[in-house]
Amino acid sequence: MVVPSLKLQDLIEEIRGAKTQAQEREVIQKECAHIRASFRDGDPLHRHSQLAKLLYVHMLGYPAHFGQMECLKLIASPRFTDKRVGYLGAMLLLDERHDAHLLITNSIKNDLSQGIQPVQGLALCTLSTMGSAEMCQDLATEVEKLLLQPSPYVRKKAILTAVHIIRKVPELSNVFLPSCSRLLHERHHGILLGTITLITELCKRSPAALRHFRKVVPQLVQMLRTLVTTGYSAEHSISGVSDPFLQVQILRLLRILGRNHEESSEAMNDLLAQVATNTDTSRNAGNAVLFETVLTIMDIRSAAGLRVLAINILGRFLLNSDKNIRYVALMSLLQLVQSDHSAVQRHRPTVVECLQETDASLSRRALELSLALVNSSNVRAMTRELQAFLESCAPDLRADCASGILLAADRFAPTKRWHIDTILHVLTTAGTYVRDDAVANLTQLIAGAQELHTYSVRRLYSALAEDISQQPLVQVAAWCIGEYGDLLLEGNCEETEPLQVEEEEVLALLEKVLQSHVSLPATRGYALTALMKLSTRLHGDKRIRQVVSIYGSCLDVELQQRAVEYNTLFRKYDHMRAAILEKMPLVERGSPQVGEEAKESKEVAKLSEAAPVPTEPQASKLLDLLDLLDGPSGDAQHPPPLDPSPGGALVHLLDLPCVPPPPAPIPNLKVFEREGVQLNLSFIRPPGTPALILITVTVTNSSGGDVTHFICQAAVPKSFQLQLQAPSGDTVSARGGLPITQLFRILNPNKAPLRLKLRLTYNHFGQPVQEIFEVNNLPVETWQ
Repeated sequence: MVVPSLKLQDLIEEIRGAKTQAQEREVIQKECAHIRASFRDGDPLHRHSQLAKLLYVHMLGYPAHFGQMECLKLIASPRFTDKRVGYLGAMLLLDERHDAHLLITNSIKNDLSQGIQPVQGLALCTLSTMGSAEMCQDLATEVEKLLLQPSPYVRKKAILTAVHIIRKVPELSNVFLPSCSRLLHERHHGILLGTITLITELCKRSPAALRHFRKVVPQLVQMLRTLVTTGYSAEHSISGVSDPFLQVQILRLLRILGRNHEESSEAMNDLLAQVATNTDTSRNAGNAVLFETVLTIMDIRSAAGLRVLAINILGRFLLNSDKNIRYVALMSLLQLVQSDHSAVQRHRPTVVECLQETDASLSRRALELSLALVNSSNVRAMTRELQAFLESCAPDLRADCASGILLAADRFAPTKRWHIDTILHVLTTAGTYVRDDAVANLTQLIAGAQELHTYSVRRLYSALAEDISQQPLVQVAAWCIGEYGDLLLEGNCEETEPLQVEEEEVLALLEKVLQSHVSLPATRGYALTALMKLSTRLHGDKRIRQVVSIYGSCLDVELQQRAVEYNTLFRKYDHMRAAILEKMPLVERGSPQVGEEAKESKEVAKLSEAAPVPTEPQASKLLDLLDLLDGPSGDAQHPPPLDPSPGGALVHLLDLPCVPPPPAPIPNLKVFEREGVQLNLSFIRPPGTPALILITVTVTNSSGGDVTHFICQAAVPKSFQLQLQAPSGDTVSARGGLPITQLFRILNPNKAPLRLKLRLTYNHFGQPVQEIFEVNNLPVETWQ
């Protein structure tokens, strides 16, 4: 007996009544079989009800692709009940990935021209939901005709469809320009709101439309002024704010029209001041209007006083009880701190209070803004606040806070002693969270402050005696004790409390570091080297020899190698030990080879300029002299004439052993720049492997905000082989901090033209950024 097909309501009840997922699948499979059979039989009267059940099944997540063609049949039907379900099915089951969606273009065109408003509304909704670029190009003129229809219902849907068309095919902007100018005079709320949205999309995507609509700025200004003073209508007011949705849309459009345009900005300055001062802030709707007003003021060429007013509004937002409003204010101030630093500085106490927020996202944004507000005049006060925050903040914020304090101290430190104290406090509080270069920076800072050597070694010894778990602190302390251990025992420092340290205590403390299970291999290396250096500064030579000899059999290869070398120094080269282990000279920041290379290049240039250019006969005599090794001069073949260009004889003389000349350097290439973040490529072709190209990616940051969580991914065509080396880091500090470098090894056996596709992801000014682009203009020398 054939079980009859269920009605839609009965199907919903049976599916909801299923106790298990297997029972639900069984019900749906049976009903889908009935639906398939009905579609095969071609029953036109029940096709829409069968498709309605299939759409419900589709919304539950089950496959319903076999109903796509039935949607087309229902759309072509003259019955409204069929069209309604057919268009709904097309919106749910069809998209640009299916070629079947193009088959309904003619049906939509016919329905748009019928003049039946419900049918026109269905067709417009479907086009605005799943219309592809091809459909939009074919139906743009039909939609444009409906923009001026007398029915507000059709016009409103036609405007929203036009917005979709512009987003899909920006080249069709000119089709809708005349209609938009007329629609701006409408009084119907929905039509006016849609028109403002359409004009906004046109101005975003078409420079011609932007120039065209800058002429209507006075009309928009008057429209917004009317909204603020008298209101649009009572039914559209929310919490006492007159039509906030329309106000926000007009403000967004004014922001686009006034950007980089003096005349338009001047026309809206007074209105923006009026909106900023008269809007009620006790309700969320008023805050939304105020926030859009602030964004518009900061984006156009507004007056200085108006910008200060906008920043003061954001400052008031920081005192709001709503967390979302505070978050928005912090993000906006962070974006404005570089352009209006002094105005944002006025709200520094409020920003610092936001550090104590319990919400992690709020405290993170407050931390970023606090670090951006640090300058030479407030560095002491801000550092105290940040250090207090560092002691109590969540673990996931400690790394950013510690790095920010170290960078601020490095940039704005008033004195070297304050700088050293600040870094020591950070290392003591959150040493495991600091950046890798913190140890090197502090050791270099201490080495350069000769008058603070005694003070530094005493402070570090006291900190090390209290806690040996903070590895960066232990490393710096071990280095400093090894270098200046004699000052620890003999020197007098008035700036610290009296400290009596015995030689045995110092050695015992370093041995404790060596034996501690929490010490990293690098930390043990620092401690072992410090003991070795103390052998020339203290009198406990015998004890140090015993400790060093023990680690000659250590499992850690690096530590074992050091111990073996130090034992050899004791046994065989004891007379040289004092000279070898003397205090380290001061090393300037940056690569030490840079200055030497520059000096060497200058000397080579001077020598090449001073050297006389040999004439052709002299070079010939030299070549004849070398030819004596091959045979008699009479049988020797004379070399071809030499290039008379300067230095040509020397080049040919050096080329005799058949050594190829060094390849010309490949020029660097800048491939990306955005808001101060720049990515450059440099190239090297190894002489022994012509098919290999080494590309060094260098990321620099000249902006005022740190670049964090930076990831660079690359892809090449299939004929290439790409190997990505690990980057040097994932953070580039603000204003020219240490860049990130990463090496690409690309093998090009076919010597095909090289193309790269790069994807960059990072956080900048608190916002995630992702960029995907191709590099097709690589120098020819990289692949030929």
